[in-house]
Amino acid sequence: LTIVFIGDGAPAGNYGYTNSGYSVYEEENERLTESLRTKVSAIKSLSIEIGTEVKNQNKMLSEMDNDFDSTGGLLGATMGRLRTLSRGSQTKLLCYMMLFALFVFFVIYWIIKLR
Repeated sequence: LTIVFIGDGAPAGNYGYTNSGYSVYEEENERLTESLRTKVSAIKSLSIEIGTEVKNQNKMLSEMDNDFDSTGGLLGATMGRLRTLSRGSQTKLLCYMMLFALFVFFVIYWIIKLR
């Protein structure tokens, strides 16, 4: 019977357990540790990509918010002009509507005539 103590000439990766099943367990632990390391690395890179995508989406949402604000201002100004126009003489508004309808009629007639 031979007893081998750690550090007494035992191979470096064996930790003194020569001819026992512990080296198999150590190899399995190393393999599982490496597998875990690769999975953690993949999750880290994925989380970094998600963070980058979130930043880009937030930037795009901010730009859209600014665009909607400017469009809302433009729409408000247009509605104000329409209110001013509607407060004016009703005959004037009716005349403008009739002229526009005639213009559209002639444009459609001209397009049909060219065919």
